[in-house]
Amino acid sequence: MHKRGFVFGLLLAAFGLSSVACGQTPAARPPGSPPSDIEMVERLLAARREYQVSLEQLRAHYLSTGDVERAHWAEEELRQYHRNARQAYSLPLDVPPPTLQASYNIPEANELYRRGMEYKGKSTWGSDYLDNQIRAELLFQQLITSYPQSDKIDDAAFQLGDIYESKNYKQYRRAAQYYERCFQWNTNTQFDARMRAARLYDKVLLERGRAVELYKDVLTHDTDPKWIAEARARLAELSGGK
Repeated sequence: MHKRGFVFGLLLAAFGLSSVACGQTPAARPPGSPPSDIEMVERLLAARREYQVSLEQLRAHYLSTGDVERAHWAEEELRQYHRNARQAYSLPLDVPPPTLQASYNIPEANELYRRGMEYKGKSTWGSDYLDNQIRAELLFQQLITSYPQSDKIDDAAFQLGDIYESKNYKQYRRAAQYYERCFQWNTNTQFDARMRAARLYDKVLLERGRAVELYKDVLTHDTDPKWIAEARARLAELSGGK
């Protein structure tokens, strides 16, 4: 078996969020009308999950029969599958709703967060670095999906925002929404989630109205002098004054 032991099958629940998990119920469409993009994205997500599950089941079968070579093939295909960039075509199907609350200390969730941070912080580069970021992403997603009342969901959301914003992903709108979930799930988050989201809406997504709202939220809710100074300066620039 490959020495890195890149086993994604343990994290099947972490991949994607179903429409039910995100509170989305697609409306019925008239007979004969073309499918909506939501329906097509749902089918895509289901196909992705089925493909992943099939590979993991095949890998488990070959391991149980002692066929190390074919088990390695399945594991390598899983690795390549997870390395491929998967876009969130419909954010409501990907990002959980803002109504979750980071409420309870749940040891299992704490352990998922610890493991996620361990992978995320590994200072390797190349394919090893990307593999570790993917491991971290899946663990943080699993935490939110499996323990939506954990007091770590806001922290996990921030870490997902940081991963999706990174040069390996460049999924900026997805990152912005996860930053928003961080402070929506915990108003008193320790992280600069409001500022990070504001910068993305301001400088990358060019949605200045939303950026202004978030800069104002920084002035209202955050206490770090650097964040406050940056928000105040940018608000002055956007209003036409220096």
